[in-house]
Amino acid sequence: MAGAGPATAQPSAPGQPVLVRALRLLAQFTGHRRALGLSGLAGLSPATCLRLVRHLTEWGALERLDDGRYVVGVRLWEIASLSPRGHGVRQVALPYLEDLYEVTRHHVLLSVLEGRDAVLIDRLSSRTATEVAYRVGGRMPLRTTAVGQVLLAYAAPELQEEILAQPAPTERGAGGLSAAELRAALAGVKKSGAAVVRRTEPSRTVSVAAPIHGADGGVVAALSIVVPDASTPSHELVPLVRAAARAISRTLGHRPLASGAWRHPGPAEADRPGA
Repeated sequence: MAGAGPATAQPSAPGQPVLVRALRLLAQFTGHRRALGLSGLAGLSPATCLRLVRHLTEWGALERLDDGRYVVGVRLWEIASLSPRGHGVRQVALPYLEDLYEVTRHHVLLSVLEGRDAVLIDRLSSRTATEVAYRVGGRMPLRTTAVGQVLLAYAAPELQEEILAQPAPTERGAGGLSAAELRAALAGVKKSGAAVVRRTEPSRTVSVAAPIHGADGGVVAALSIVVPDASTPSHELVPLVRAAARAISRTLGHRPLASGAWRHPGPAEADRPGA
């Protein structure tokens, strides 16, 4: 998704810590509300809001535009870039993302689980790639995106049940699944190692995603490609994404179970006694 929808500010309780009030203020900036004036920052008294905005601007968490509105400052991006689940995975994955991009020439996405959403931490795209609704740093629903279904398939059972209990989404072009359909899709992800999701808006696309495992075996991220629907059969895309995700996983220290493939000995090994 392009980002979370407009924030619904919750009024600050009397005696609430200043840090909590500041975080609530920052949380009102979203992909649809990138520049806000003081009057657009709800839930705080005007005096408290002005005082917090001044402190956040001095520190660099906010920046003031010429028209008097405020936007999120670069200082927050600098701090967020230190996240091991963001920068660490991205740094390891980037060469493989670039290789996958060279093969597909469309969109390559890298996402991690954050709360009840997937967060896009990197994206490579060509200038002529089909239109998508994702931006780096934006949140993506678990239920209706390929990366979301991959992350949800390997998430804690409690989160799975919470998402399954929610009504099927009515978002246009998302192809929302019922609870039974989603449960079957998650089982399919665990079985095949990939998720395939089709969307009709903002353009007709097919997304294919695969899990990235960390050294302890847990899923730490999801890798996906997004291409125009019908341009390439999805069954041809799945092996590409799975291979890239497995390579990233190995670089992160993951040691998957033996595949059962038989290794043919080379000439020198074949000539050895007992070979």
